[in-house]
Amino acid sequence: MNNIHNMLAQHIYPVLPPRLVQLLMSLPSRIVQQATEIRIRANQPLQLVMGQQDIIVAEPGQEICQLEGYRCTREDLSRTFQLICKNSVYAFEEQLQQGYLTINGGHRVGLAGQATVFNGAIKTIKNISSLNIRLAREIHGCADRIFPFIMEKKQCYSTLIISPPRCGKTTILRDLIRQMSIGKPALGIAGVQIGLVDERSEIAACQNGIPSVDLGPRIDVLDACPKASGLLMLIRSMAPQVVATDELGRSEDAAAVREALHAGVSVIATAHSKTLEELAERPYIGELLKENFFERYVIVSNRLGPGTIEEVFDCRQQKAIYSGAHEVRVCG
Repeated sequence: MNNIHNMLAQHIYPVLPPRLVQLLMSLPSRIVQQATEIRIRANQPLQLVMGQQDIIVAEPGQEICQLEGYRCTREDLSRTFQLICKNSVYAFEEQLQQGYLTINGGHRVGLAGQATVFNGAIKTIKNISSLNIRLAREIHGCADRIFPFIMEKKQCYSTLIISPPRCGKTTILRDLIRQMSIGKPALGIAGVQIGLVDERSEIAACQNGIPSVDLGPRIDVLDACPKASGLLMLIRSMAPQVVATDELGRSEDAAAVREALHAGVSVIATAHSKTLEELAERPYIGELLKENFFERYVIVSNRLGPGTIEEVFDCRQQKAIYSGAHEVRVCG
């Protein structure tokens, strides 16, 4: 899915009104290739985000400037929301409580609007005023730099990939899973059996339970399953050598990681943070760091573009075993 035009045509354009599709299709290819997000806000210009930068999408033939451009209407938002929900909002109520929906291809759509609260908890979101379509990418080879530090001939190191949002860690995780599943015969590294808990349906982009992206031949996926219960379920039912999941953060996530590692299963996961030090101060996940449950940390940033590998840190040796700001084109 390296060709973003094909990806947009297959997954994104079908959930957008014709006017927005026309505007996006009129953009120069060099801009579209760098896109990471499409932001639609009521009565505000249509916006395309490219890493740390963004542009306003103008009417065809008009110059692009910061405050002018095509202003999205309530109807644009309403129609997009209905297309995403397939005209059945109630079927997506559980996802709406989390503030996002996931569409075919693993693209996450964040929502903002009027929250409906029941017994102190968000029940749903209505009167949608903002949509943020985060474009998922399948980039073969983006985990090449870190693979040799994660897998050796007879060992897979439990690894936590750390970065702020929008820095490409999920895309790197996806390719790392693929490479671990396939193995590297030329290096004497056999593929391993991997169990993936894809709580937000972003990594495997399953359609009817089957991954729509290439994750290799040795992958078993629990789609749309809470990661804590899913990790333990896979260990009991599928006997994986490695389990993988995205965005650790809750107490139950940390408990499941502990149990997996105690069972002798390696864990590959991600977490939101800028630095190891910052993550170590967070509850639950910080405890895993302080107790050295992981063997490798991969620090990812957006400094030279999404997917910049800043460092691979060996927890046991307490030192960096790879360092350098090398650009990995995850989102472009």
